[in-house]
Amino acid sequence: MRNAHRGRGFGRTGGWQQADLPDPSDVPDWFAGRLPNDWFTGPPVIEIDRDEIVVIGELPIPQPEKKPDADDSEASTEDVPRATKEGAVARFRESTRPARMQIANEAQHRYRRNVAWGVSVDGERILFTHLAVPVMTRLRQPERKVLDTLVDAGVARSRADALAWTVKLAGKHAETWLEELREAMRKVDDLRSEGPQGL
Repeated sequence: MRNAHRGRGFGRTGGWQQADLPDPSDVPDWFAGRLPNDWFTGPPVIEIDRDEIVVIGELPIPQPEKKPDADDSEASTEDVPRATKEGAVARFRESTRPARMQIANEAQHRYRRNVAWGVSVDGERILFTHLAVPVMTRLRQPERKVLDTLVDAGVARSRADALAWTVKLAGKHAETWLEELREAMRKVDDLRSEGPQGL
């Protein structure tokens, strides 16, 4: 019988990487009920994979004092000095640390994934401590030559850096296709869960 507590929508089903992982589909709902209302300006962006849950919330930024002759349309986050934004990030990070650690521990126990935090300030994302997971692979000479070219050109410091760079680049240019693929896999998982059990 198929295990009812496997991850969904994050790669092929089965295998040691997803064995016995709790279903993360209710992660956004859980965090919506658990996070304090005054931390972020709206619902946080939550990104999930087999290893980690990343929670990124938009910080409220103090607005500069309006000049007597300025109208409301002139005030924007672009007028906020960078130092003010950096101070807001530092204040949030330090003042919420104990609560974030407690919430992370609860989520890790519930979903068996690490939890990382970040904030978004005026469209810029700042991630706090998060995982860098090693991934082993075997490459033939043509693929190794690609990595070595990136290293020799100074684009990357090592083959590992070059591989990470190429994955980021591929993800950036194929994000729409990857999201369609994830959605298709979620539908397949849903159909499997609705089918006869024990086959």
